[in-house]
Amino acid sequence: MSIQPIFLFSISRSGSTVVQRIIGAHEGVATASEPWLLLPHAYTLRPRGLDAEYVHPLLVAAIEDFCEELPGGKDDYLDEMRRFVLSLYEKAADDGAAYFLDKTPPYCLVAEEIMRLFPEGKFLFLWRSPLSVVASMIETWGPWHPNFMSSDLFIGLPRLIATYEANRERVHAARFEDLTGGDESHWRELTEYLGIEFEPEALANFAKIELGGRMGDPTGRKRYSTLSAEPREKWKGTLANPLRREWCRRYLRFLGQARLATMGYELEQMTGELDSQAASLDSFAADLWRAAKDVATEPVRVRTHGRRLGTPSVIRQLLGS
Repeated sequence: MSIQPIFLFSISRSGSTVVQRIIGAHEGVATASEPWLLLPHAYTLRPRGLDAEYVHPLLVAAIEDFCEELPGGKDDYLDEMRRFVLSLYEKAADDGAAYFLDKTPPYCLVAEEIMRLFPEGKFLFLWRSPLSVVASMIETWGPWHPNFMSSDLFIGLPRLIATYEANRERVHAARFEDLTGGDESHWRELTEYLGIEFEPEALANFAKIELGGRMGDPTGRKRYSTLSAEPREKWKGTLANPLRREWCRRYLRFLGQARLATMGYELEQMTGELDSQAASLDSFAADLWRAAKDVATEPVRVRTHGRRLGTPSVIRQLLGS
Protein backbone atom coordinates (compact mmCIF):
# COMPACT_ATOMS: atom_id res chain seq x y z
CA MET A 1 0.00 0.00 0.00
CA SER A 2 1.36 3.38 -1.01
CA ILE A 3 -1.07 5.74 0.69
CA GLN A 4 0.24 7.69 3.69
CA PRO A 5 -2.20 8.69 6.42
CA ILE A 6 -2.47 12.22 7.79
CA PHE A 7 -4.39 12.69 11.02
CA LEU A 8 -5.79 16.05 12.00
CA PHE A 9 -6.31 16.00 15.76
CA SER A 10 -8.51 18.54 17.53
CA ILE A 11 -11.61 18.73 19.66
CA SER A 12 -14.93 19.72 18.12
CA ARG A 13 -15.47 23.29 16.89
CA SER A 14 -11.76 24.04 16.57
CA GLY A 15 -11.88 25.01 12.90
CA SER A 16 -10.73 21.60 11.71
CA THR A 17 -13.11 21.46 8.74
CA VAL A 18 -11.59 24.61 7.22
CA VAL A 19 -8.08 23.24 7.74
CA GLN A 20 -9.11 19.87 6.32
CA ARG A 21 -10.54 21.45 3.18
CA ILE A 22 -7.46 23.60 2.59
CA ILE A 23 -5.13 20.64 2.93
CA GLY A 24 -7.50 18.59 0.77
CA ALA A 25 -7.28 21.28 -1.93
CA HIS A 26 -3.60 20.40 -2.43
CA GLU A 27 -2.67 18.00 -5.20
CA GLY A 28 -2.26 14.40 -4.09
CA VAL A 29 -4.28 14.70 -0.87
CA ALA A 30 -7.56 12.81 -0.53
CA THR A 31 -9.99 13.19 2.34
CA ALA A 32 -13.54 12.42 3.45
CA SER A 33 -15.87 14.28 5.77
CA GLU A 34 -15.29 12.48 9.12
CA PRO A 35 -14.58 8.75 8.82
CA TRP A 36 -14.72 7.92 12.58
CA LEU A 37 -13.20 4.69 11.28
CA LEU A 38 -10.59 4.12 13.95
CA LEU A 39 -12.70 5.01 16.97
CA PRO A 40 -14.17 1.54 17.73
CA HIS A 41 -10.94 -0.23 16.84
CA ALA A 42 -8.74 2.01 18.98
CA TYR A 43 -11.02 1.37 21.95
CA THR A 44 -10.25 -2.35 21.75
CA LEU A 45 -6.89 -1.29 23.22
CA ARG A 46 -8.37 0.89 25.98
CA PRO A 47 -10.23 -0.83 28.84
CA ARG A 48 -11.89 2.36 30.12
CA GLY A 49 -14.02 5.12 28.70
CA LEU A 50 -16.59 3.11 26.74
CA ASP A 51 -20.13 2.14 27.75
CA ALA A 52 -21.67 -0.78 25.85
CA GLU A 53 -24.24 -3.54 26.18
CA TYR A 54 -21.34 -5.92 26.70
CA VAL A 55 -18.69 -5.46 29.41
CA HIS A 56 -16.00 -3.54 27.55
CA PRO A 57 -13.03 -4.32 29.88
CA LEU A 58 -13.75 -8.02 29.32
CA LEU A 59 -13.61 -7.47 25.55
CA VAL A 60 -10.16 -5.92 25.92
CA ALA A 61 -9.04 -8.82 28.10
CA ALA A 62 -10.40 -11.33 25.59
CA ILE A 63 -8.56 -9.68 22.69
CA GLU A 64 -5.36 -9.61 24.74
CA ASP A 65 -5.76 -13.36 25.41
CA PHE A 66 -6.41 -14.00 21.71
CA CYS A 67 -3.29 -12.04 20.78
CA GLU A 68 -1.23 -14.48 22.83
CA GLU A 69 -2.23 -17.18 20.32
CA LEU A 70 -0.83 -15.20 17.38
CA PRO A 71 2.75 -15.84 16.22
CA GLY A 72 3.66 -12.18 16.65
CA GLY A 73 1.39 -11.56 19.61
CA LYS A 74 -0.21 -8.14 19.90
CA ASP A 75 1.98 -6.81 17.06
CA ASP A 76 0.16 -9.14 14.63
CA TYR A 77 -3.19 -7.75 15.76
CA LEU A 78 -2.03 -4.15 15.35
CA ASP A 79 -0.45 -4.88 11.96
CA GLU A 80 -3.71 -6.32 10.64
CA MET A 81 -5.72 -3.42 12.01
CA ARG A 82 -3.32 -0.98 10.40
CA ARG A 83 -3.46 -2.86 7.07
CA PHE A 84 -7.27 -2.93 7.15
CA VAL A 85 -7.56 0.84 7.74
CA LEU A 86 -4.92 1.76 5.15
CA SER A 87 -6.70 -0.42 2.60
CA LEU A 88 -9.94 1.46 3.19
CA TYR A 89 -8.17 4.82 2.97
CA GLU A 90 -6.69 3.76 -0.35
CA LYS A 91 -10.06 2.64 -1.70
CA ALA A 92 -11.63 5.95 -0.64
CA ALA A 93 -8.85 8.04 -2.22
CA ASP A 94 -8.76 9.35 -5.76
CA ASP A 95 -6.43 7.68 -8.23
CA GLY A 96 -2.94 9.05 -7.82
CA ALA A 97 -3.44 10.36 -4.28
CA ALA A 98 -0.40 9.89 -2.11
CA TYR A 99 -2.06 10.95 1.16
CA PHE A 100 -5.35 10.38 2.90
CA LEU A 101 -6.37 12.95 5.51
CA ASP A 102 -8.55 11.64 8.33
CA LYS A 103 -10.17 14.44 10.34
CA THR A 104 -12.34 12.97 13.09
CA PRO A 105 -12.69 15.14 16.22
CA PRO A 106 -13.46 12.21 18.59
CA TYR A 107 -9.96 10.94 17.83
CA CYS A 108 -8.88 13.38 20.54
CA LEU A 109 -9.86 10.58 22.94
CA VAL A 110 -7.64 7.95 21.31
CA ALA A 111 -4.86 9.98 19.68
CA GLU A 112 -2.19 8.11 21.62
CA GLU A 113 -3.40 4.73 20.32
CA ILE A 114 -3.61 6.05 16.74
CA MET A 115 -0.06 7.36 16.86
CA ARG A 116 1.20 3.98 18.05
CA LEU A 117 -0.75 2.23 15.31
CA PHE A 118 0.64 4.38 12.48
CA PRO A 119 4.33 5.07 13.14
CA GLU A 120 4.71 6.33 9.56
CA GLY A 121 1.77 8.73 9.84
CA LYS A 122 1.73 12.51 9.85
CA PHE A 123 -0.01 14.13 12.80
CA LEU A 124 -1.38 17.67 12.93
CA PHE A 125 -2.56 19.07 16.25
CA LEU A 126 -4.94 21.99 15.83
CA TRP A 127 -5.54 24.33 18.76
CA ARG A 128 -8.15 27.06 19.08
CA SER A 129 -8.93 29.47 21.89
CA PRO A 130 -11.09 27.56 24.41
CA LEU A 131 -13.39 30.58 24.65
CA SER A 132 -14.05 30.45 20.90
CA VAL A 133 -14.53 26.68 21.07
CA VAL A 134 -17.06 26.86 23.91
CA ALA A 135 -18.99 29.66 22.19
CA SER A 136 -19.05 27.78 18.90
CA MET A 137 -20.31 24.64 20.65
CA ILE A 138 -23.15 26.61 22.22
CA GLU A 139 -24.07 28.26 18.91
CA THR A 140 -24.00 24.93 17.08
CA TRP A 141 -25.34 22.42 19.58
CA GLY A 142 -26.75 24.50 22.44
CA PRO A 143 -28.42 25.34 24.71
CA TRP A 144 -25.65 25.70 27.24
CA HIS A 145 -25.62 23.95 30.60
CA PRO A 146 -22.75 23.29 33.07
CA ASN A 147 -22.11 19.72 31.87
CA PHE A 148 -22.23 20.74 28.20
CA MET A 149 -19.79 18.86 25.89
CA SER A 150 -17.84 17.54 28.87
CA SER A 151 -16.29 14.68 26.89
CA ASP A 152 -14.52 17.06 24.50
CA LEU A 153 -13.73 19.84 26.97
CA PHE A 154 -12.74 17.93 30.09
CA ILE A 155 -11.43 14.63 28.72
CA GLY A 156 -10.58 15.09 25.06
CA LEU A 157 -8.61 18.33 25.21
CA PRO A 158 -6.42 17.42 28.23
CA ARG A 159 -5.78 14.00 26.71
CA LEU A 160 -4.85 15.58 23.37
CA ILE A 161 -2.46 18.03 25.04
CA ALA A 162 -0.77 15.17 26.92
CA THR A 163 -0.37 13.19 23.70
CA TYR A 164 1.15 16.20 21.96
CA GLU A 165 3.60 16.86 24.80
CA ALA A 166 4.76 13.23 24.70
CA ASN A 167 5.34 13.30 20.93
CA ARG A 168 6.50 16.82 20.06
CA GLU A 169 9.41 15.57 17.96
CA ARG A 170 7.20 13.77 15.41
CA VAL A 171 4.13 16.02 15.11
CA HIS A 172 3.18 19.52 14.02
CA ALA A 173 0.94 21.91 15.94
CA ALA A 174 -0.80 25.07 14.76
CA ARG A 175 -3.30 27.54 16.16
CA PHE A 176 -6.47 28.18 14.18
CA GLU A 177 -6.04 31.90 14.77
CA ASP A 178 -2.61 31.83 13.10
CA LEU A 179 -3.78 29.78 10.12
CA THR A 180 -6.63 32.20 9.43
CA GLY A 181 -4.65 35.37 10.16
CA GLY A 182 -3.36 35.97 6.65
CA ASP A 183 0.29 34.97 7.19
CA GLU A 184 1.08 32.22 4.70
CA SER A 185 4.21 31.19 6.61
CA HIS A 186 2.08 29.10 8.99
CA TRP A 187 0.69 27.14 6.07
CA ARG A 188 4.13 26.74 4.54
CA GLU A 189 5.42 25.25 7.80
CA LEU A 190 2.44 22.91 7.95
CA THR A 191 2.78 21.63 4.39
CA GLU A 192 6.54 21.30 4.76
CA TYR A 193 5.95 18.98 7.71
CA LEU A 194 3.49 16.96 5.63
CA GLY A 195 5.96 16.69 2.77
CA ILE A 196 3.68 18.34 0.20
CA GLU A 197 4.30 21.46 -1.85
CA PHE A 198 2.44 24.51 -0.58
CA GLU A 199 -0.11 25.77 -3.08
CA PRO A 200 -1.18 29.35 -2.23
CA GLU A 201 -4.28 29.03 -4.37
CA ALA A 202 -5.56 26.35 -1.95
CA LEU A 203 -6.28 29.14 0.55
CA ALA A 204 -9.00 30.32 -1.83
CA ASN A 205 -9.91 27.12 -3.66
CA PHE A 206 -10.79 25.21 -0.50
CA ALA A 207 -14.39 26.42 -0.86
CA LYS A 208 -14.69 24.12 -3.88
CA ILE A 209 -13.85 21.02 -1.80
CA GLU A 210 -17.11 19.21 -1.13
CA LEU A 211 -17.26 16.82 1.82
CA GLY A 212 -20.26 14.52 1.71
CA GLY A 213 -21.76 12.52 4.52
CA ARG A 214 -23.63 13.44 7.68
CA MET A 215 -20.61 14.26 9.84
CA GLY A 216 -18.52 17.42 9.81
CA ASP A 217 -19.15 21.09 10.42
CA PRO A 218 -22.87 21.78 9.89
CA THR A 219 -22.51 25.57 9.84
CA GLY A 220 -19.00 26.80 9.10
CA ARG A 221 -18.58 25.05 5.77
CA LYS A 222 -21.63 26.93 4.50
CA ARG A 223 -20.89 30.25 6.21
CA TYR A 224 -17.18 30.64 5.46
CA SER A 225 -16.00 30.29 1.88
CA THR A 226 -12.86 32.38 2.49
CA LEU A 227 -10.39 32.62 5.35
CA SER A 228 -11.67 35.13 7.85
CA ALA A 229 -10.70 36.51 11.24
CA GLU A 230 -14.37 37.03 12.09
CA PRO A 231 -14.78 33.84 14.17
CA ARG A 232 -12.12 35.05 16.64
CA GLU A 233 -14.43 37.67 18.13
CA LYS A 234 -17.78 35.88 18.01
CA TRP A 235 -17.36 34.31 21.45
CA LYS A 236 -17.76 37.66 23.18
CA GLY A 237 -21.49 37.93 22.67
CA THR A 238 -22.20 34.26 23.28
CA LEU A 239 -20.35 34.18 26.61
CA ALA A 240 -21.54 37.56 27.90
CA ASN A 241 -23.96 36.56 30.62
CA PRO A 242 -22.60 36.17 34.20
CA LEU A 243 -23.27 32.43 34.48
CA ARG A 244 -21.43 31.51 31.30
CA ARG A 245 -18.56 33.88 32.14
CA GLU A 246 -18.06 32.35 35.58
CA TRP A 247 -18.21 28.86 34.12
CA CYS A 248 -15.58 29.83 31.52
CA ARG A 249 -13.30 31.28 34.20
CA ARG A 250 -13.47 27.99 36.05
CA TYR A 251 -12.87 26.03 32.84
CA LEU A 252 -9.77 28.08 32.04
CA ARG A 253 -8.49 27.46 35.57
CA PHE A 254 -9.20 23.75 35.10
CA LEU A 255 -7.04 23.72 31.98
CA GLY A 256 -4.40 25.69 33.84
CA GLN A 257 -1.51 27.86 32.78
CA ALA A 258 0.75 25.01 31.65
CA ARG A 259 -1.75 23.32 29.36
CA LEU A 260 -2.87 26.61 27.85
CA ALA A 261 0.77 27.58 27.25
CA THR A 262 1.31 24.29 25.40
CA MET A 263 -1.51 25.34 23.08
CA GLY A 264 -0.01 28.82 22.67
CA TYR A 265 -2.36 30.81 24.92
CA GLU A 266 -1.92 32.71 28.18
CA LEU A 267 -4.26 32.14 31.10
CA GLU A 268 -4.11 35.70 32.43
CA GLN A 269 -4.68 37.22 29.02
CA MET A 270 -7.69 35.01 28.34
CA THR A 271 -9.32 35.64 31.72
CA GLY A 272 -8.63 39.36 31.27
CA GLU A 273 -10.37 39.37 27.88
CA LEU A 274 -13.29 37.49 29.40
CA ASP A 275 -13.64 39.93 32.29
CA SER A 276 -13.29 43.02 30.11
CA GLN A 277 -16.38 42.31 28.02
CA ALA A 278 -19.66 44.04 28.80
CA ALA A 279 -22.02 41.77 30.71
CA SER A 280 -25.43 40.80 29.36
CA LEU A 281 -28.42 39.00 30.86
CA ASP A 282 -29.36 37.36 27.57
CA SER A 283 -30.28 33.70 28.18
CA PHE A 284 -29.40 34.08 31.88
CA ALA A 285 -32.71 32.83 33.28
CA ALA A 286 -32.79 29.78 31.00
CA ASP A 287 -29.13 29.03 31.75
CA LEU A 288 -29.79 29.29 35.48
CA TRP A 289 -32.67 26.81 35.22
CA ARG A 290 -30.54 24.30 33.30
CA ALA A 291 -27.69 24.79 35.79
CA ALA A 292 -30.06 23.99 38.66
CA LYS A 293 -31.11 20.79 36.89
CA ASP A 294 -27.44 19.83 36.50
CA VAL A 295 -26.93 20.40 40.23
CA ALA A 296 -29.73 17.94 40.93
CA THR A 297 -28.04 15.25 38.80
CA GLU A 298 -24.50 16.00 39.97
CA PRO A 299 -24.19 13.01 42.39
CA VAL A 300 -25.14 10.59 39.63
CA ARG A 301 -22.75 12.22 37.17
CA VAL A 302 -19.86 12.10 39.63
CA ARG A 303 -20.43 8.42 40.34
CA THR A 304 -20.72 7.42 36.69
CA HIS A 305 -18.37 9.71 34.81
CA GLY A 306 -15.99 11.29 37.32
CA ARG A 307 -15.87 14.85 38.56
CA ARG A 308 -15.56 17.65 35.99
CA LEU A 309 -16.46 21.06 37.37
CA GLY A 310 -17.95 21.68 40.80
CA THR A 311 -21.30 22.82 39.40
CA PRO A 312 -22.95 23.48 42.78
CA SER A 313 -20.11 25.77 43.84
CA VAL A 314 -20.50 27.76 40.62
CA ILE A 315 -24.15 28.36 41.45
CA ARG A 316 -23.31 29.29 45.04
CA GLN A 317 -20.71 31.83 43.85
CA LEU A 318 -23.19 33.43 41.48
CA LEU A 319 -25.87 33.62 44.14
CA GLY A 320 -23.40 35.10 46.64
CA SER A 321 -23.65 32.29 49.18
